[in-house]
Amino acid sequence: MSGNREYKSDVFSMLMEDKANALQLYNAMNHSDYSDPELVEIHTLDKGVSLSVRNDAAFILDASLSIYEHQSSICPNMPVRCLVYFTNILERLLKKRNIYGRSLIRIPIPKFAVFYNGQEDQPDEYEMRLSDAFEKPVENPELELTCHIYNINNGHNAELLNRCPVLKEYMIFVDYVREYHKREGYENLETAINLAINRCIEENVLKDFLSEHRSEVVKVTQLDYTFDRQIALEREEAVRDGIEIGIKKGIKQGVKQGVKQGIAQGFKQGSEQGFKQGSEQERITAIKNMLSLGVSPELILTKYSEEDYTKATLTSNDGQENS
Repeated sequence: MSGNREYKSDVFSMLMEDKANALQLYNAMNHSDYSDPELVEIHTLDKGVSLSVRNDAAFILDASLSIYEHQSSICPNMPVRCLVYFTNILERLLKKRNIYGRSLIRIPIPKFAVFYNGQEDQPDEYEMRLSDAFEKPVENPELELTCHIYNINNGHNAELLNRCPVLKEYMIFVDYVREYHKREGYENLETAINLAINRCIEENVLKDFLSEHRSEVVKVTQLDYTFDRQIALEREEAVRDGIEIGIKKGIKQGVKQGVKQGIAQGFKQGSEQGFKQGSEQERITAIKNMLSLGVSPELILTKYSEEDYTKATLTSNDGQENS
C-alpha cells in the first residue's frame, strides 16, 4: 500500500494515553477492580521509537503487558504486528538487563486485544493466531501468539462497553461522525467531525476530552478517514485488477483446456469409429471367404447379421461385374 500513517495516533490511542482510561479498560477486560491509575505504566510505542513501528496502546499493570489495538478495517496480520510490538517493548524493558546472565529475568505476561469498529460485518468476538501466518500448518507451534478480536460496534459486546464507559462513549463519538459524514458528504469531513464533537459535548460524551483536545481530534480523525478511504479505494482497484486478470487467464486456460478436451474426445470418437469400421470390414471379408468355399447362406447367417451378409454379397457382385 502506498499510503502511510504519518501521525501519532487516532482518538482511541489518545484516550488510552490517559492512565485512568487505560485502567478502566483493563478492569473491563479482566473483570478486576483496580482504582489507582498510578499503578499503570504506559509503554505505547510512538514515532519517537520508530517511524514504522507504532501501536495504539500498551501498558503494564498487575505483571501483565496489555497491548491493545483499534482497527476500523479487517487486518489478518494483527498477530504478526502484535509480535513486533511486543518484541520492541520487551527490548526497551530489558535494555539494561543482562539476558546472558545466570539469573532468570522475569517479564510481564503479554495480553493482546484488538477492538474492531469497522463497517464490515464481524462476529462479536473471535481469535487470530500467529501460526495462521506460518508457511505451512503446524500442529504444535513452538511460538504462538493469540489476538482476541472484539467487535465494539453498536449491538455488539454490550456488556464490555457497559463495563467501560470511555470505550462506550468513544463508539458514540464514532457513530456520530459516521452519521454526519454520511449526511455532509466526504468533501465536508471536517464539518461532520465538528458537528459530532459539538453533539458529544452537549450530551456529556467525552466532554472534557473533546473540549481539551478538539483541534487534534479533528486532525487525527480526518487523517484516519482519509487513510481508511485510501485503503478502500486501493482494495477496490486491486479487486478490479484481479477480476480482469482472472478473466484473461480464465479465457486462455479455457481455450487451452477446450482444445485439449477436443483432441481427446476426437481421438476417442475416431478410435471407436475406426474400430467399428475395421471390425465390419473383417466380418464382410470372412463372409466372402465362406461363400467362396461353398458355405450355405443359412449357415453363414447363424454367425453373422443379415446386414453384413447383404454388404458382403453386394461387394462380391460388384467385384464380379467390374471384372
